[in-house]
Amino acid sequence: MSNDLKMGIIILAAGNSSRLGHPKQLLEYKNSTLLKNTITAALSVPDSIIIVVTGSNNEIIEKSLNSDEIKICFNSDWQAGMSTSIAKGLKELLLLCPDCESCIFAVCDQPYLTTAIFEDLIHHYQNNEKGIAASAYSETLGTPVLFNKKYFDELLELKGHEGAKKIINRFIDDVVAVPFEKGNVDIDTIEDYEKLI
Repeated sequence: MSNDLKMGIIILAAGNSSRLGHPKQLLEYKNSTLLKNTITAALSVPDSIIIVVTGSNNEIIEKSLNSDEIKICFNSDWQAGMSTSIAKGLKELLLLCPDCESCIFAVCDQPYLTTAIFEDLIHHYQNNEKGIAASAYSETLGTPVLFNKKYFDELLELKGHEGAKKIINRFIDDVVAVPFEKGNVDIDTIEDYEKLI
C-alpha cells in the first residue's frame, strides 16, 4: 500500500458477551486471546492505524493489551448497541488521521481472521471500482468490511443495534465480495468456544 493511503482498522470489542457469561475478548486462543489474535492480524497490515473500541469489562480488557502500538478508546454508550462503537471508533480515527481514505471494521470473535484476510480486502478494494469490500461467507456479507471514506457519514448515522451490514445491504451495487473461509465461525456461546479449541 502506498504511503499516502492511510488505512484505519477499527476493532469492535465493546460487547458484554451476554450469551457466554465471560468476556469473549479474553478467551484464550493460540497462546493468546481472541482479541489479541485480531489485533496481531491488524498490526501486520502496512500503513494502518489500529483502534480498539472497548465497552463492557473495559478495565480488564485494556489491562491485557499493549497500548503502544494501538489506540484504545472506551465507548461509554456500548449498551446502546453496535452503532455507538462504530461511531466512537470512526470519530477517533478521524481525529488521528483526518485524511484517512478508508477504514476496515473488524470484530474480535472471528478466530480465523488473519492478516491475509485484511490484505485480501484491501487488494480487492484497490483493484475494483467499488467503495465497499466485504467478507463473504455462509451466503452473507459481513465483517471484516472495508469502507471508502464516502461512507463515513452513513456509518456515523447508524442507530442502536444497526451495524455495518445495513450499509452493505443498502449500497450492494457498490460492494465487492471477498471470500473469507471460516468467516462464519464466531464465538457467542461456550459451545462455540469448546468446538474451536
